Amino acid sequence: MSGNSNAASAEENSPKMRVIRVGTRKSQVSAVAMSTTGDKILDTALSKIGEKSLFTKELEHALEKNEVDLVVHSLKDLPTVLPPGFTIGAICKRENPYDAVVFHPKFVGKTLETLPEKSVVGTSSLRRAAQLKRKFPHLEFKNIRGNLNTRLQKLDELQEFSAIILAAAGLQRMGWQNRVGQILHPEECMYAVGQGALGVEVRAKDKDILDLVGVLHDPETLLCCIAERAFLRHLEGGCSVPVAVHTAMKDGQLYLTGGVWSLDGSDSMQETMQATIRVPVQHEDGPEDDPQLVGITAQNIPRVAQLAAENLGISLANLLLNKGAKNILDVARQLNDAH
Repeated sequence: MSGNSNAASAEENSPKMRVIRVGTRKSQVSAVAMSTTGDKILDTALSKIGEKSLFTKELEHALEKNEVDLVVHSLKDLPTVLPPGFTIGAICKRENPYDAVVFHPKFVGKTLETLPEKSVVGTSSLRRAAQLKRKFPHLEFKNIRGNLNTRLQKLDELQEFSAIILAAAGLQRMGWQNRVGQILHPEECMYAVGQGALGVEVRAKDKDILDLVGVLHDPETLLCCIAERAFLRHLEGGCSVPVAVHTAMKDGQLYLTGGVWSLDGSDSMQETMQATIRVPVQHEDGPEDDPQLVGITAQNIPRVAQLAAENLGISLANLLLNKGAKNILDVARQLNDAH
């Protein structure tokens, strides 16, 4: 009896454990799964819906109401300006950021280049369509919506698409690497800002959760994504215009390539810039009063490195804007709105 009594006493005196509730878009995972606006509106192209937080709004609502403590997103779904009271508390190590081509069973073994003339390729992204129209003018591109399962089902069961373009990271996470027929490298199709990385969104003032998830930050991924998000924010881009990036960290240099395209891919502009950024292991300075940069809080990563990454993104955006990128983006936005 005394043993049980001691155990009960120890349990009473120990700190109360907090249950952490995780929210995420409906998928094949066990968590508090919610359908978002982007998951519900499947008959309209993403670029036409006109909602900046298509895949995040409902999740943020649950966060605000204290129904969940943190929300896991694909970072590319998170706008560069978050609603007040929220922050990205962690950016996990990036998986393959490239786009992948999945072919209809009858075209397995082909590439986009060797697909027959007028073959229809499905994608929900203006960014992908604009770049690939320019690279593969013999193909036709058509909107396709739905989650991964739905899009793969449409590809396999309908005779409408010869191939579809998906993020390689999503296919990897679902264990469907065997469906990848071709990986599109940057010279063929640069990727979306934040693609391949997961972002953990939390309440900005929930210090316990911020401390908890902060250890998940991958320094290199974080700095690359700060640069990418700063580039996109300064361009005032979004899913309604074709903007793409490619980043690489090598020997203390962060290389950022960014580009903009007209909707049909006929007009484009891209540039590369670099900055010296030492990838940190842990924080060397004290905490900041206003730690957020492009919606991200990373108090365990030196502020100087984060600012250098942000400045790189802004500088590259300014370079493109000075060369006329705004005109390309404005025309793309107007054409997209008109159709």
